[in-house]
Amino acid sequence: MKYALIFLLFISGNALAQTSAKSPRTFKMDSFTVKQYYFVMLVKGPKRAEITDTVLINKLQEEHLANIAKLSKKGKLMVAGPFGDDLDWRGIYIMDCETKEEAEALIATDPMIRAGMLAYQIHPWWTAMNSVFR
Repeated sequence: MKYALIFLLFISGNALAQTSAKSPRTFKMDSFTVKQYYFVMLVKGPKRAEITDTVLINKLQEEHLANIAKLSKKGKLMVAGPFGDDLDWRGIYIMDCETKEEAEALIATDPMIRAGMLAYQIHPWWTAMNSVFR
């Protein structure tokens, strides 16, 4: 049944993408409740090559991790993690926010974003509530 839900979400993506901020963030589908989150792709930032001071980089990384912990404790950051290779995609966030603007405001608190070491792409993302990684 979960696979059917995922398939239905993919084929109905255009309808979901057109929902406005006034739309409900959850809806029932069979026995599942589906909820909108925000998927954030963290990518290499425009100043990544310019910042070479390892002391500064380490400080920014420490503050980045502290910010992740803070957003997680607030219940706004559901998933965060880096990729295991050294390509342009650096990591992801999945955020539980009412609006894209709220998600962007919280992303802007990230020291790595503010310094230009990271940039981001943000997209509304729908999934079954209470699903977990196994």
